[in-house]
Amino acid sequence: EVQLVESGGGLVQAGGSLRVSCAASGFAFDDYDIGWFRQAPGKEREGISLISRGESSTYYTDSVKGRFTISRDNAKSTAYLQMNSLKPEDTAVYYCAAGRHATVVIETIFGMDYWGEGTLVTVSS
Repeated sequence: EVQLVESGGGLVQAGGSLRVSCAASGFAFDDYDIGWFRQAPGKEREGISLISRGESSTYYTDSVKGRFTISRDNAKSTAYLQMNSLKPEDTAVYYCAAGRHATVVIETIFGMDYWGEGTLVTVSS
């Protein structure tokens, strides 16, 4: 059974840091690109970061560039999103996803095959 399980969400003050993790099982993790998405209350889900299967390339949407860092440990089948300098507007449910052939077109991530259930990140002002 394919599973992606996010963890590490919580409540943090503005300016603080948080690292969310995505533990994968049931598929060949190192054959998949991994993306992080978020959905804020009343807004559409947006793709915010992507890392290629071989870690050779990464993508960040403009709103998180310079503050967030995506990484992965293929030996542990786990991906991470380190979030620094958090802002109240970063409050959202954060989801990880895996795709064999993910791509970014005009700041939109396409091609994800598997999704996690999400973890809530709340940034207080």
